[in-house]
Amino acid sequence: MKGAKGKAAARVPKEVLNPADDRRVGKRKAAAGKVDDRKVKREKKAKKDPNKPKRPPSAFFVFLEEFRKTFKKENPNVTAVSAVGKAAGEKWKSLSPVEKAPYESKAGKLKAEYGKQMNAYNKKQESDDGDEVSDRSKSEVNDEDDEPSREEEHKLEKEQDEEEGGEEEEEDEDDD
Repeated sequence: MKGAKGKAAARVPKEVLNPADDRRVGKRKAAAGKVDDRKVKREKKAKKDPNKPKRPPSAFFVFLEEFRKTFKKENPNVTAVSAVGKAAGEKWKSLSPVEKAPYESKAGKLKAEYGKQMNAYNKKQESDDGDEVSDRSKSEVNDEDDEPSREEEHKLEKEQDEEEGGEEEEEDEDDD
């Protein structure tokens, strides 16, 4: 009897399958490689600066803060975050532009304040970077003072060439 075709052939316990059988059955290998990729990606990301200002909430999130309080009072038994979010989304969609205006204006003020904070933060970052550059330039200048001049380098090269030439003559004498 030839090998079974169809679904019956695919019903082999996972422990029995070897990598070649996995390909035939259509199963994928475990995502072990993906886990390694994720770790690498995490390591590549730059760490966040705790001093950097947080982005301001949008008009919807300003509305959501207020809506949460009223929703909790009206529905004390509902503890699911998703239920609050869905109810808030529906309410936000049903609001007219006039009703949304106070939330949008508050979000605009928060955005302007964030812009000021970011400008101050960026200026501080630039000044910190500028100090590092100037420190580096000072150390580079000091390093250059420690290095020999061109004339001294030329003398050293001549001395090394003479020493090498003397060693070669000694080796030639040993060969004879």
